[in-house]
Amino acid sequence: MSTTAFRRREDVPPTAWQRAVSALSRGRTPIASFLVLVTVGLAALVCGIIPIGPDWLPGTGSVIIASTYAWALSARTGGRSVVFGTLALVIGILTLVLDDDSLRTGAAVMTCVVAAVLAVIATVPAVRFVHAVRECVIALLIAGVGALATVGFEPVITVVRFEYATFGLALLGALGVVYRLGAGFHGLGRRGLVIVLIGMVVLAVTLLYAELLRRYGTAGLVESLLDLVRWSRTHLGAFPRPIETVLGIPALAWGCHMRARRRQGWWVCAFGVAATSAVANSLANPTIALRESALSVLYGLVVGLLIALVVIRIDLAFSGSRGGRSRRAEEAAAVRPEPARTSALL
Repeated sequence: MSTTAFRRREDVPPTAWQRAVSALSRGRTPIASFLVLVTVGLAALVCGIIPIGPDWLPGTGSVIIASTYAWALSARTGGRSVVFGTLALVIGILTLVLDDDSLRTGAAVMTCVVAAVLAVIATVPAVRFVHAVRECVIALLIAGVGALATVGFEPVITVVRFEYATFGLALLGALGVVYRLGAGFHGLGRRGLVIVLIGMVVLAVTLLYAELLRRYGTAGLVESLLDLVRWSRTHLGAFPRPIETVLGIPALAWGCHMRARRRQGWWVCAFGVAATSAVANSLANPTIALRESALSVLYGLVVGLLIALVVIRIDLAFSGSRGGRSRRAEEAAAVRPEPARTSALL
């Protein structure tokens, strides 16, 4: 028998499809493709907001963004990006063709969750606080595009249930990825475990805040808080969402700052979906205008970063980095490596 029958697999010439997939997985092609697709999808969504153009433009833009985000998230986490991106594209096209309310709502949930998780996973370690600010802004921009794509599917929802569902699924997704990035639970350590427990407590208190006020708060206290919200919406144009301000932005900024020093920072970053999911589902409420939603996100970002600055300063003080000279020396030693933003983490 001829020995050519036993040629190794790598000796077989690749097919045209294999060459195309290989080209998409290296160099600058993925970055350029991502930017082009997001730009095209965003343009279609903006045309739906103005509105100009045919009625099918917003739905098409949502499909483009959803499939592109699924592709990017899979690539960032080391998965089969072409497979998941194509699957999301097929699901999106079927949703538009069949035009069923359940399918539209499911596609909106999927888009919102993927956008929220991608926004957190796309961040990189931040050696200085100013770098943490940059990462928070990038994360909110990614989630903001996801918010437009979410409403582009025109879901039929109950707003409160939609917000809780998307946040819960996004948190589970982020924790699942972080479990692998943070070397499992044994990689937490005592410090990481305390941080995660504190995050859980803050999350529980934030989510139960309104319900506790309604059941146990005095009428005067509730009315005072409502007056504050009304004053802010009247004079400032919006009121920041508590879950983004108190938990999401501080966790994301502190987590990125910690990731430059310790891998436990990934567990802190996981709670950043409290901010990114709040942004990704912010347009689902039809009673809130686009301008007010944008201002609410901006105010939440500013106040949340102030909280994060205090938390980071306290963290540095406990680690022995007090004063400007000590902080500069600590920043110079913060060299924990991670893959670039456009590279796979796993």
